Amino acid sequence: MTSKEYTPEQEQLARFAKALAHPARVAILQFLAQRSNCYFGDIHEELPIAKATVSQHLKELKDAGLIQGEIETPKVKYCINPDNWALAREMLDGFFAPGKCDGNGCCC
Repeated sequence: MTSKEYTPEQEQLARFAKALAHPARVAILQFLAQRSNCYFGDIHEELPIAKATVSQHLKELKDAGLIQGEIETPKVKYCINPDNWALAREMLDGFFAPGKCDGNGCCC
């Protein structure tokens, strides 16, 4: 029996999409994209959610590789991961590129 596997590209795109699948994470990314870096407290002040929830969202973004963090005791500084940011843009652009459908309906 053969198993169908997803390509590494499909798996990576899914990780990026999952990271983008919550408005708080989108807001965090937008906030970080406007700065070279910032601290956890700055991010928390921007969002109307609890610190623990912000931490959880930062972990998801970091696990997906879209952001990176650096410990500067006693604080953590975050920034966009430029390589994966560019990769995510490229992959999403490719995913949403025009296909065979001419836009007049499905099942063309």
